[in-house]
Amino acid sequence: MDKIILNYLNSFPTIVLVLIIVGMLYILSKGADLLVDEAVGLSVRWGIPKMIIGATIVSLGTTLPEVAVSVFAALEGNPDLALGNAIGSIIADTGLIIGIAAIIGKLPVDKITINRQGKVQILAGILLSIVCMPFFLKGGKRIGIIPQWMGWIFLGLLVLYIYISLKWAKGSKAEDEAAATEIQKSVVLQIIKMVLGIVLVIGSSKILIPSVEITAIRIGIPQSIIAATLIAFGTSLPELITAITSVRKGHGELAVGNIIGADILNVLFVVGSSASVTKGGLLVPKNFYKIQIPAMLMILICFRYFCKNKHGDVISKGEGLCLTCIYGVYLLLSYVWI
Repeated sequence: MDKIILNYLNSFPTIVLVLIIVGMLYILSKGADLLVDEAVGLSVRWGIPKMIIGATIVSLGTTLPEVAVSVFAALEGNPDLALGNAIGSIIADTGLIIGIAAIIGKLPVDKITINRQGKVQILAGILLSIVCMPFFLKGGKRIGIIPQWMGWIFLGLLVLYIYISLKWAKGSKAEDEAAATEIQKSVVLQIIKMVLGIVLVIGSSKILIPSVEITAIRIGIPQSIIAATLIAFGTSLPELITAITSVRKGHGELAVGNIIGADILNVLFVVGSSASVTKGGLLVPKNFYKIQIPAMLMILICFRYFCKNKHGDVISKGEGLCLTCIYGVYLLLSYVWI
């Protein structure tokens, strides 16, 4: 089936493939939006606090595009696309999305989220950087590989993270007094909509991956760079939409929790799932040591610093602008240093 799709897409001119990529990214974001909306509705029904919703359930929903894209890429023999999407999404989430959210509105920093999930976020980024290092020898050269067994360890850590987050939730109070309106909704209808969201995400990913692969080959840009920029931004659209909507509705803490949770899941869920389905593991492209990994660590450290160095318990507009500028420089260097 995958070869049939690949051959069919290969018959289209490049401009049509670009339009298909844009269309599939749009469907990805809409499918994730539908999933997130219904997941939030169910979580409110079950009395889970907003902070935990942002860092776990909403993040699981908004990270689903990255998981779908990366896992299919890994299965189809494109490990650089899988890893590039995960790392690029962390950079886009923390640099661009938090930056924009802070610039356009008030972005409160919740002390509990920063002291708990925030520490896991920075440790996850450091862990990913360490396992990407060129520890393995192949043909007399040192290369970086995230082996299959490491993927399973990441997935185990994901289960542990979700378990601990739910334990933290037990000590919190449910915040949403509008739960009564959510309870009136049909649980069956909410679950059906969630399934529809999953189908849209997975289905569009199956078309997106070969479209990107063909386009990258035709225009001479490495797939790893495409994945770490265009695809990473596209699959981060759900986080962007969630962040902007949250800020405009006065729930900036939900946006911060969502991004922190998404960063954690990009490491444990996206990289873990991608590595676990490939026997040879995920090969780390050499150019990642120049731009992607340093940029990821820089943005995570800056975000952590801004959260601890608070101005009235919010990320200021100036700090948001700084994060956005770092992302802009990263984007420029990614295409200059191909």
